[in-house]
Amino acid sequence: MAVRDLPIIGDDFNVGFRFQRYWDTSMANAFFSAETGAGLFFVSLLVDFVPGMVTGLLICGIFKSYFHLSHMGVPAKSWRAMLRPDRSWISRGVISIIFFMGFGVVHTANIGLGLEATIGFGPVFTGLIKVIAGAAALMVMTYQGFAMSHSTAIALWSTGVMPITSLVYASTSGLFIVLAFGWNGFLGDDPELRRALTYVALGGLGVIAALLLSLLHAAHHGSPGGSKSVELLTRTVYAKWFYGATCAVGILVPATLLMLSAGFGSIVIAAVAMLIGFYAFRVLIFKAGVFEPIMSFKP
Repeated sequence: MAVRDLPIIGDDFNVGFRFQRYWDTSMANAFFSAETGAGLFFVSLLVDFVPGMVTGLLICGIFKSYFHLSHMGVPAKSWRAMLRPDRSWISRGVISIIFFMGFGVVHTANIGLGLEATIGFGPVFTGLIKVIAGAAALMVMTYQGFAMSHSTAIALWSTGVMPITSLVYASTSGLFIVLAFGWNGFLGDDPELRRALTYVALGGLGVIAALLLSLLHAAHHGSPGGSKSVELLTRTVYAKWFYGATCAVGILVPATLLMLSAGFGSIVIAAVAMLIGFYAFRVLIFKAGVFEPIMSFKP
């Protein structure tokens, strides 16, 4: 029997596919929090929406840290994660979060409290802080995808599409949250900007759909482990969650609401639906990851 037909096994000493469970729901929560928070901050940075920047920093700083620490066996040694930036995306990610939180807080305080006028920040210094905060946010939005793509033992993750998927999901979720919070606020005073952001959000959903298709296509036509993961996502164990939560609720529902309605209520529902789909993707992409079998054929 070909290796692609081997069964899913547990800890038994048999030939077959094994689920990875080193990164599970707690890590999915951490990834989701980091990407959503950084995405919200980045979009808010572009439109100078201070409440969005504050909320993004809080989401990333509190929930990302909590879920990462809850996953670790020895949280007191977590600082060591930043010691290998030359060889580890985890180290680069930790450093980027430190820069993101530090420069993000300074920039947000500068804009929200008017420090440029009271303390005397010059335009060059203010611009530099903004650029560093934005670059660090982009790093936080993508580094987790790079970390997953380096996991060559898990074919579903080991693709260059993964960091792009992280970036697009993060920025689109941030965009939906900004639309929801600012629809009757600062966006209500600028209908052209509101309309433009709505079109960009709709385009983001289209890109997400294309990326999911690319991810599944690459995994299915790659190694046996990737093909087995695609089977789990689209035909067996996780199919109803993938099609129902990630695709239908996370893409079709918000896209339909954006195209058919332009009211505040529909935007809020669209944002919640999109975030549900994003979270479902984060959980499922961990649960469907399997290790390649040691042998190519059954004896």
